Amino acid sequence: MTAFSRTVLFTDADGRARFREDLVELSEGTPLAQLSPLMPCAGYQLRHSPVGFRSEFHCTPHPQWLFVLSGCMEIGLQDGSTRRFGPGSHFYSADTLPAGAVFDPKLHGHWSRQVGDEPLVTLFVRS
Repeated sequence: MTAFSRTVLFTDADGRARFREDLVELSEGTPLAQLSPLMPCAGYQLRHSPVGFRSEFHCTPHPQWLFVLSGCMEIGLQDGSTRRFGPGSHFYSADTLPAGAVFDPKLHGHWSRQVGDEPLVTLFVRS
């Protein structure tokens, strides 16, 4: 069986955002058009971020898929690591604030920014 590689941005037990890789099995469809099981979604949003956009540290308010449609997005974590996502790439953003926690920008979340000379266009699909 074939699988779809999924990058996940999540909140670890220590409250810090981290990346991990996992797989979504493509268990449906045909050998020529393999599909994952149907996943529920609550809606979607498109976002245009101009050249120079950069956010402060924040947590994802709701778990959601993020697909980069054009431009380049960089995500930075509290440990100083970064990852870049270009057109056609994606990740599952689930680094929500731990239950009962008060947001601390020195501990929680991630920042994001537009990279390069092309605006960033993204699609958020809330799960």
